[in-house]
Amino acid sequence: MYQNNIALLALTLVVIVGLGQWVYSFIRVQAFKRRMGCKPATQWGQRDPVLGLDQFRIFKQNAVDRKTLESLTHRYISTQRHTQTLRLMGQDLVMTCEPENVKAVLATKFADFGIGSRMGAMGRLLGYGIFTTDGKHWEHSRALIRPSFSRAQVSDLDCVETHVQNLINQLPADGETIDLQRLFFNFTIDNATEFLLGRSINCQTNPSMEYFSEAWDHAEGCLSSRVRLGKVIRVIDAVKTDAGFEKSCDTVHTFVDSYIADTLQEGKNKKNDSDAVNTRRYNLLSELSAVCRDPAQLRSELLNVLLAARDTTAALLSSVVYFLSRHPDVWESLASEVDQLEGRVPDYETLKGMRVLRSIVDETLRLHPPVPINMRFAVRDTTVPRGGGPDGLAPVFVPKGAAVHYSLWAMHRLPSIYGPDAETFRPSRWLDSKPPLRPGWGYLPFNGGPRVCLGQQSALIDASYVVVRLVQHVARIEPRGGVFRESIALTFSHADGVKVGLWKRV
Repeated sequence: MYQNNIALLALTLVVIVGLGQWVYSFIRVQAFKRRMGCKPATQWGQRDPVLGLDQFRIFKQNAVDRKTLESLTHRYISTQRHTQTLRLMGQDLVMTCEPENVKAVLATKFADFGIGSRMGAMGRLLGYGIFTTDGKHWEHSRALIRPSFSRAQVSDLDCVETHVQNLINQLPADGETIDLQRLFFNFTIDNATEFLLGRSINCQTNPSMEYFSEAWDHAEGCLSSRVRLGKVIRVIDAVKTDAGFEKSCDTVHTFVDSYIADTLQEGKNKKNDSDAVNTRRYNLLSELSAVCRDPAQLRSELLNVLLAARDTTAALLSSVVYFLSRHPDVWESLASEVDQLEGRVPDYETLKGMRVLRSIVDETLRLHPPVPINMRFAVRDTTVPRGGGPDGLAPVFVPKGAAVHYSLWAMHRLPSIYGPDAETFRPSRWLDSKPPLRPGWGYLPFNGGPRVCLGQQSALIDASYVVVRLVQHVARIEPRGGVFRESIALTFSHADGVKVGLWKRV
């Protein structure tokens, strides 16, 4: 009897303490909301407000139908509510395409938000690097990489030309259908590995090297599903090992580690031989190895950069061709500008001065941003500045642990920024708008704030160079294939490729 009373007393105390903590937290949060002027945002409209299973099923079906981006954009624009709240699988979400909220998350309130559990989902492949970490780890990685990108801002276009020629050699001459997206992914991994490692894998010309790109593609493809699982992935990994994923990661690591070992050994040899000369092109590995001798860290930094350098440029090039093939008037305008070069290979300054080309690239990045949706997680109770109240102008409370899901795809289509034809591919909007188009935080193809893409200029120049060289080689292009369908992994791509017919110049 005595023991039962003790147990009952202990249980009562636990309940009282728990209730007290809940009351204290409730009062504290309400005071915070009043102090910050927060008002409720529009609810997403779910029948299950606890787990959000109904919306989970809808989101899952949209993914199956390849309509995630389309459905999100329709929701924001049709309701005219650019910020809404949702609970999905037990996770509190603030869904937004409001530029001021994106600015707060990425810049003005940068310290209030983190990237969440990326390391648990992506660490097996990428390790501790610039895309997988927050805080001190991230600061160290960015400080390590930034100087190299500053010095490499003007791309080695002679190097790019080598891989462009390998790409052009694969193009048909008589209107035969070809998937240029597939070729662009091979081109960009060749170009990226040369910049990163000092030697390209040359998978465009050496089929025996495709094993690396295949291993990378498989491992990277697994990352997106692992990221969506969040913290649950740790439980899954503890119970079951994905043998294919593990093997692909090991293949990638072994390959990159061999380059790192060679470079570190060369560094030792240079110290012992004052006449030694490095004949390799500029590359990130050599730059990093001058200040870091840890092979594991070097591998992590290189693979983190490869994740961005390869896929985003391939996505941009694929979408440029997708739009050009469907807008012959834009193709003719670009061809006229390119023809002014009279066949000369463009240099950096020439590319910067090509206004029609730049407008096409800008418009492509607007409608098809390589990373169309993203998330940040609140590391403390905080707010975003827009979306609350009847007019949507009041701040919205974001509790610690909640995620802010922001859609650049939808934001880049807001009529309030880009006009009533915001869904239309019209590069001239960047050239002849009156007043001039200045979207500010409403245009973020390369992210913003402290985590803005370090390789932005290099990517723009590389992609622009490829486009010019293709136009110099191709007389006519036309679309092949059906209706556009999205593919969203860590980056955006075309689910059915970019199939075109093209005819070479004679």
